[in-house]
Amino acid sequence: MNRMYAKPVILADDEISEGVYTASGTDCYTVTTNIHQRPETGRGDYRIQVNAAHSATHHSTAQVLVISFNLPVTYVSSNGSLQSSDGTSTLSVAYNYHNNGSDNIGLGDLIVTADEGLSVTGAYMTCNMTCSQHDGL
Repeated sequence: MNRMYAKPVILADDEISEGVYTASGTDCYTVTTNIHQRPETGRGDYRIQVNAAHSATHHSTAQVLVISFNLPVTYVSSNGSLQSSDGTSTLSVAYNYHNNGSDNIGLGDLIVTADEGLSVTGAYMTCNMTCSQHDGL
């Protein structure tokens, strides 16, 4: 039997309000995003709820979210701190949460500005895979 590989295709659909995006990284987080506020009269930003589910055999005390968009964005704020790439279509944001092996982080709103039609094209999170409270136990 000869089977040919078919490359997966990702399609953007502005009518869908929520999507699940996952990528490699340390393979221990599943990241979901939801653009729940778009620019309106008097407010020109996008607000994106970001959540991460940790599923691993290790604990973690530091994480980096890498989130990609279909357009360049300007970082406004989040519950983390911007690490790099402001003004591009991919942001890196650092967080300092203690995560057990099985834990969920509600990262809160990531606020950015961008031209009309912004969508999230991908997101993943990496971690430091260490915790001084639990290492060596």
